Amino acid sequence: MENREAILKEWFERVDSNKEGTITAPQLKAALAVGNLEFSMSVVEQMIRMHDFDRNGTMSFQGLGLGRCCSLRTRPIYFLARTIRISNSSNCSILGTAKSNFKRSNFHARAQARRCYASTSLANHKEEEEVGTAESLLQESITSSRWHQISPEFSPQSVHKLLMKLCNSPELVLGFIHKFGFVRFDPKCFCLAVAIVSQLWSHHQSLDLLKRAIDGSYASNRELFDGLVIARQDLGLSNSLVLDLLIKACCRLKRSNDALEVFYFMKGIGVLPQTETCNEVLNLFLKENRTETAWVLYAEMFQLRIKSTVVTFNIMINVLCKEGKLKKAKTLIGYMEFWGFKPTVISYNTVIHGYSSRGKIEGALEVLKSMKAKGIKPDSFTYGSLISGFCKKGQLEDAVNMFDKMSENNLAPTVVIYNALIGGYCNNRDLVTAFKYRDEMKRRGVKPILSTYNVLIHALFMEGKMSEVNALLKEMEERNIAPNCITCNILINGYCKEGNAKAAFDIHAAMLAKGVRPTLVTYTPLIYVLGKQNKMKEADKLFEELKSKGLSPDLIMFNSLIDGHCVNGDMDRAFVLLSEMDSKKVSPDEVTYNTLMQGFCRIGKVDEARRILDEMEIKGVRPDHISYNTLISGYRRKGNLSDAFKVRDEMLSKGFNPTLLTYNALILGLCESKDGDDAVELLKEMVDKDINPDDSTYFSLIKGLGEDEKLVNS
Repeated sequence: MENREAILKEWFERVDSNKEGTITAPQLKAALAVGNLEFSMSVVEQMIRMHDFDRNGTMSFQGLGLGRCCSLRTRPIYFLARTIRISNSSNCSILGTAKSNFKRSNFHARAQARRCYASTSLANHKEEEEVGTAESLLQESITSSRWHQISPEFSPQSVHKLLMKLCNSPELVLGFIHKFGFVRFDPKCFCLAVAIVSQLWSHHQSLDLLKRAIDGSYASNRELFDGLVIARQDLGLSNSLVLDLLIKACCRLKRSNDALEVFYFMKGIGVLPQTETCNEVLNLFLKENRTETAWVLYAEMFQLRIKSTVVTFNIMINVLCKEGKLKKAKTLIGYMEFWGFKPTVISYNTVIHGYSSRGKIEGALEVLKSMKAKGIKPDSFTYGSLISGFCKKGQLEDAVNMFDKMSENNLAPTVVIYNALIGGYCNNRDLVTAFKYRDEMKRRGVKPILSTYNVLIHALFMEGKMSEVNALLKEMEERNIAPNCITCNILINGYCKEGNAKAAFDIHAAMLAKGVRPTLVTYTPLIYVLGKQNKMKEADKLFEELKSKGLSPDLIMFNSLIDGHCVNGDMDRAFVLLSEMDSKKVSPDEVTYNTLMQGFCRIGKVDEARRILDEMEIKGVRPDHISYNTLISGYRRKGNLSDAFKVRDEMLSKGFNPTLLTYNALILGLCESKDGDDAVELLKEMVDKDINPDDSTYFSLIKGLGEDEKLVNS
């Protein structure tokens, strides 16, 4: 105890440079800030009590509290003996500030003292040396990974100086950022850190930092760019790498506009991006179908003399193909050779795919011929594009021949190629061959994927083979292939066509339970089947549900719901939906108007149906056979054959020839009015026009005329 008290007293006297028997808060703080031993916050709290100071801001040795010596451990006492290099300061607020900055080590407190001294112009050369010691300790802690010794409170100035000292140690800077988070840095320091980290052999880490900064709105593109420019200057970097990384980060986040903005920032300071960077932006525009913007950037590259590569040309060939300019795409391959670039298999594959996907298989075969003439061997993608093209056109024999050639060239078919063949045969309603290829792919170790099952399930539904559908669903479950929205939509549509509303709604409920988000295609058949079952309240409820999920009803959806209400005789609700279509800018088509006409005719309001036909023409929607036949049938039901024949004449004047339904309606009307002669004449006219009567025609004649001799003769 006596030894501790002696040390404490000696320390106090040395701090009391004025020999007045008292010390001030700044003096005490400064003494604590210049020691070389580490100490914890608890030790500081033992040393300093604000109530130890009187109103004048001074404290005596007795006021310090001798009793505290009993509770002090030996190490803090010897620390006090070392902290004797002090400098007076009149800044009385430093004590509280210093205390708030103490964490586990004392060098940040010294750095805080240095900043306070500098702000009052009282720091001397000795103190600056002590600050240097603090920054050295910070650097030492980072280099030795003693992160626990570092306080998260640091100024931008100290961080900037530290980063410059660590400019050749990107791994340490990366660890520093990961430990404390880049949001604690100002944009300038952050950009300097990114520039240092970019010196690593892999740019993944620096790209990740920039992506997080951009995605988290840490700073604007302009701030990040300016910060990277300054960092580039500070580090003496001559290449454009760190600025290129900013463009690439924007691309990885699919922010094409931001990437283009940074491109123009670079152009503004006379620094050209690397070709690889420009290619990444071009490719992003391609994926976004922004072909015009891709050409603008390509023109800028040409003007700035940024050299194109084979990758650049391949991207622009793809751009032309997306625009449907297949001949120009083919020509660009020729220009590549003119400019000294050798087209690759990708160059040709892009054009072949462009022709094949548009059903222009002959053009694709011409490119294949040119490709082989140049000594470039087709690969699996080449054959896959051609096989898919043949299948889409229904040329399955040609597709199989191409498949066989592929095998002859020792190229293994991919799942995409098998899917094309399976889809082709399913569309041709040849399920036996489709399943043959499914079995073959499994034998060859090519695992069917979700889209394979979707194609097969859809085809089975079209054939009404429900037991086989269930078998495929079970197989999917065994292979842990979860149905997606397309699968569920196929199932719902299939069940609705069968009239099995319960099964369809069970699938819908399972979708929601598994987090599969329904689409308009999901809801349309559900609403349709509810309409057929006269459950229009449930249909309207489902309609509101889909809107609440952020889905915008389309024309097919409105037509389906309007049809349901018209079938059930609720024309008022049908017209409410028609008004909603107008408010949502969904234009009615001939199906919409025909449905409304049928609804009015069904309840005997033929004049209203006639008004709909007139409105239809006023709005520029051309009536079709169904429109006129609906009105003719409506007038026939009302017994108004005169107007029915007028509509028939109007139909002829508009270029529509009467159909079987037209004649059946008119013959039935004539028979009902006991006008057998005209009915028979109409029957003869019908036969003369190569329209074969059906059972309905003869049934109408028999019903209206019985065993009339005229009928027998006809």
